[in-house]
Amino acid sequence: MTPDEREGLQAHEQDLRVFTGVEAWVFDLDNTLYPPSSDLFSQIDVRISDYIARHLGLSAEDARLKQKAFYRDYGTTLRGLMIEHDIEPDAFLEYVHDIDYSPVVPNPALGRAIARLPGKKYIFTNGDRPHAERTAARLGIAEHFDDIFDIVAAGLLPKPNLETYNLFIEKTGVSPVRAAMFEDLSRNLVVPHGLGMRSILLVPEGTRAVFREEWELEGRNAPHVDFVTDDLTGFLNAVLGAINA
Repeated sequence: MTPDEREGLQAHEQDLRVFTGVEAWVFDLDNTLYPPSSDLFSQIDVRISDYIARHLGLSAEDARLKQKAFYRDYGTTLRGLMIEHDIEPDAFLEYVHDIDYSPVVPNPALGRAIARLPGKKYIFTNGDRPHAERTAARLGIAEHFDDIFDIVAAGLLPKPNLETYNLFIEKTGVSPVRAAMFEDLSRNLVVPHGLGMRSILLVPEGTRAVFREEWELEGRNAPHVDFVTDDLTGFLNAVLGAINA
């Protein structure tokens, strides 16, 4: 991590006792519950490009550009394909998540930290439930979550749309002012923060080197980001120490 990145972490240090009273802990999945170094989302990334190339008859380079434009403009590539090309979402989700999950290694320390959090725990992902279930199982943390809110449950409308968060709240009964949300994209924390959730941005080391676009790395110093960390397990343990002191 560079000095500037470390400074960004320091700038967001606050009193962790603000998590006292949190009753719902909401976690994004990809690159949040597991690090980019697991080489999982990068596999999905490649399969998305391949899907676009095959179905739209584009070169690999043009498919890649189209994919990133959809992701930036619509929140997910799937949403862009649905709106502009009327693709069938189930086939897309099945294809892009047909990957090798073996690079994801069990993380018992993370599991113990999540298990100790008071209240309910949720995975809130722009991916689908089967992908979340397989990933959580590989991490060894599946049993600690009360539910998974996926892109299908969201009516295929992804984060960061306000309607998606409202639907999550409606379906789970979560009180935003008693919730905390963990994300690897700053833009996906704008709405949760506005609703009253504590917002935590994950910025693991090596993120830029793996596959991230410049816009994906922006916003760590934004006012809608309450905390920034490069160590989810360590952060959760620090929160537990503060609220149990």
